[in-house]
Amino acid sequence: MLGTWQLVRLQWKNTLIDQISEGLKSSPVNYSDKIKVNYQRVAVEGKYNFGKQIYLYSLNDKGQPGYDVITPFEGLNSENILVNRGWIKSNLKNNDIINRTIDSKIQGLILKNIKPNVFKPENDVEANIWFSINLEEVKEVTGKNFGNYILYLEDKKTNIPKPKKITIDLPNNHLKYAFTWYSISISIFGYFLYFRKKNEIL
Repeated sequence: MLGTWQLVRLQWKNTLIDQISEGLKSSPVNYSDKIKVNYQRVAVEGKYNFGKQIYLYSLNDKGQPGYDVITPFEGLNSENILVNRGWIKSNLKNNDIINRTIDSKIQGLILKNIKPNVFKPENDVEANIWFSINLEEVKEVTGKNFGNYILYLEDKKTNIPKPKKITIDLPNNHLKYAFTWYSISISIFGYFLYFRKKNEIL
């Protein structure tokens, strides 16, 4: 069962890698609330609302704790979008240095907001320390409704915040794990037959 589960995970991971690969090769399309495709590259023009941005607890690619800066963005057609502008160190929270961008037209990949698992802590909305994006709480803070897709900003000019790097280089060891579990099962079954036959002889 564990080996078969790993094969199911392998299929899921390969599908995910294909989705990311297609998204990274895609040309940007104008953002719309009707777009429901993970990793679609989109472009939108409008303005940020820095006064209502959210600090989402996150680790960077080196395991250092900090925050993803999630900033509401209003498009020219009144679309409300949550933009993950990237990661900052904890000591830069509420620092004006992270809000010096002047771009009114942004581009990035959209990704569906996933529900948190049961082990995620509750958001501390008052202290603006979030562990997951709860859209109802976001509405309470911003006074606006947002769709269930977040735009992950692509911006090579800015390092603070440092945009999240989306890549197809994901750990994919499920085939190896499946082989390991199947090998253990075969070995245990082989020992079982050996000792049963030995006991019959005795």
